[in-house]
Amino acid sequence: MLKGKLLALATVLLLGAYAGGNTYYQLPYKASTTAATLTSIEAGATASGAGGVTDVQSGAATPFRAESAGVHPKLWVEQVSVADFLAGNGLVYQTSDVQYTTARSNLWASPLEQQLQQALVANLSAALPVTLVSTQPIGSRDDGSELTVTLTGFHGRYDGRAVVQGVWLLTQNGRVIRQPFDLALPQEKDGYDALVRTLAQGWDKVGQQVAKGFIVISK
Repeated sequence: MLKGKLLALATVLLLGAYAGGNTYYQLPYKASTTAATLTSIEAGATASGAGGVTDVQSGAATPFRAESAGVHPKLWVEQVSVADFLAGNGLVYQTSDVQYTTARSNLWASPLEQQLQQALVANLSAALPVTLVSTQPIGSRDDGSELTVTLTGFHGRYDGRAVVQGVWLLTQNGRVIRQPFDLALPQEKDGYDALVRTLAQGWDKVGQQVAKGFIVISK
């Protein structure tokens, strides 16, 4: 009898701990075969029927082949930085026109700046399939483009919208494109899951803007 009561108490405590635990979020994005091409170039790999690079999202193997980096346009995503109020572990929600709150138990699974940079590289690689997009410079800095992004908003808002706000700067051989962005996308559902997915959609739209800018500056 006592053993049964103790087991029931342990179950209640376990469920209580689970309910009060943290939830971690990662921005969704699609991996691109361009990342596989870049990997093959950096490693000097030669393709074989059994070779491949693992898709970071699905775990599927993507075939790759070694190519010369010199024949492809190059884009270095140098930095993605966020405003101080976004730099913590918790997701941010704007509760009024002047007030913001940071979630205590709904957290980013890895630093937000890191997630944003990785997602941007993947999105740009998908949008620019013949371009080598990397978080590190490839070859000479004079024969490629450099991108920096500063985010002043990446949060939920009291009106049910997800805010993605900031500015990106693209440079190539002395040419510069500076483009502010200010997106407020409606969430289809309530909750942090929907918020993260909507923020990711906004971030993908920013990547599409950058891709268009890269095409212009590369002409």
